[in-house]
Amino acid sequence: MSTADLVFTGGPVFTGDPARTRASSLAVVGERIIAVGHDEVRALIGPRTEVVDLAGRLLIPGFQDAHIHAVSGGVEMAECDLSGTTGVDDYLRIIGTYAAEHPDRPWITGGGWSMESFEGGLPSRRLLDGVVADRPVLLVNRDHHGAWANSRALELAGITVGTPDPADGRIEREADGTPSGVLQEGAVSLVQRLLPPTTAADRLAGLLRAQDLLHSLGITGWQDALLGSFNGMADPADAYLTAAQDGTLTARVSGALWWDRARGAEQIPELVERRAVSHHGRFRAGSVKIMQDGVAENFTAAMTSPYLDACGCATANSGLSFVDPEALRGHVTALDALDFQVHFHALGDRAVREALDAVEAAVEANGRRGNRHHLAHLQVVHPDDIARFARLGALANIQPLWAAHEPQMDELTIPFLGPERAAWQYPFGDLVRAGATLVAGSDWPVSSPDPLAGLHVAVNRAEPGAADGRVFLPEQRLDLATALAAYTAGSAHVGGHDEAGSLRAGHLADLVVLDRDIFTAPAAEIAEARVEQTFVGGTRVFAG
Repeated sequence: MSTADLVFTGGPVFTGDPARTRASSLAVVGERIIAVGHDEVRALIGPRTEVVDLAGRLLIPGFQDAHIHAVSGGVEMAECDLSGTTGVDDYLRIIGTYAAEHPDRPWITGGGWSMESFEGGLPSRRLLDGVVADRPVLLVNRDHHGAWANSRALELAGITVGTPDPADGRIEREADGTPSGVLQEGAVSLVQRLLPPTTAADRLAGLLRAQDLLHSLGITGWQDALLGSFNGMADPADAYLTAAQDGTLTARVSGALWWDRARGAEQIPELVERRAVSHHGRFRAGSVKIMQDGVAENFTAAMTSPYLDACGCATANSGLSFVDPEALRGHVTALDALDFQVHFHALGDRAVREALDAVEAAVEANGRRGNRHHLAHLQVVHPDDIARFARLGALANIQPLWAAHEPQMDELTIPFLGPERAAWQYPFGDLVRAGATLVAGSDWPVSSPDPLAGLHVAVNRAEPGAADGRVFLPEQRLDLATALAAYTAGSAHVGGHDEAGSLRAGHLADLVVLDRDIFTAPAAEIAEARVEQTFVGGTRVFAG
């Protein structure tokens, strides 16, 4: 009998395999698991076998993130980072300090500010002018659907009282029409196009910085949700190809090629060409990302009925559909016929319906081709559309961290949706009960990439450490096994990594050791767990 290279024993093993959900030992040879079981696996220990004594700690499949922006997140880690606070005074102090420490930078860039920090979610250019007046400043908010600019940035971009809103965005204005300093959606590109471009070296460094962080959180693979040029940001695909070719890409990565919403079907041949060259080692790009709408907090998520105003009255605004719904059906049908996976950003209930309509058109025209189309975010889903996910084979790509009471939800979303529509938010439980397949991600750097924090909210429907006891739509809670499956087997499936995501003989040895068994600990403590070791293909890529 051959011996193993690596054996885990002495603790619980969550396999994710319905035939045997729990074990106590696991053995690895090379990149693959060769045995999962109990004491009998110890027979595979030889003189050169590395033995990891779990000592009661939990071994699970590696986490996979089904919707993330790893390169841009890693690049932003080196810029002006506002994500660690929600205090306006803190923002201004951080911005001023960063500017002083980087006198040679022609622009101050970065972001991470929260809409909840400002009345109506809208900061003023004058606040930035008070700390940096001599150089242009552009700082994206946490959801990356808006940006805060100072007067110098607006001046350089030629944005004045007479500048019209672009078709896919909005310039926020003061009472007299003067631009206030906040740009929404496509309006961000009016300034962002002027930024000094990131270099290939910047993007590669960002990827490797992000990869270190993600491995430390137990993430062994992901789908990058935007490969292409967008709002003045450079295409990160070259970073993945370089890292895959030189061996520094240790994660398994699938990429979603950006659908330019200002163009139509004429871009499909270009996507075919990009797919053909975007494939090496652990990286491939066989998905197409279509952003169908915006976000609820700035009233650009596409809704089936209008947003309310602060008095609870209906407005004339139902959000934006960035791609004409009829054209969308044709585009998705064509992409499906070419065996592209389509990765939709669909946040409002109208966008969700439009995306499902497009998947349905593709199925009717092409039959089921197994392309694993998925809808990400799913903040508001009309009850009539819940059952369509399972019927069409459309995967539900959830970002669980958002499904909790917090200021942005309670102050900037619920009042403007109204009680009926607010109760349709993040319907994870309903989707599972209707037979949908869940996959999970973070949308980092929009929100934390920590899967344990996401699991916590999926199970508890409350933020880690929440002291007020409020549960956000408790009927939509998931049990821990279901939530964990979404973050592992589900997300591996959507990324085309069918031999990862569960622990069974023959599968890839993508593994995570947690410091405790989260199945026996109280649900309120899930987010307190920590990753101690991460392995990709049997190779340790993180040790805490």
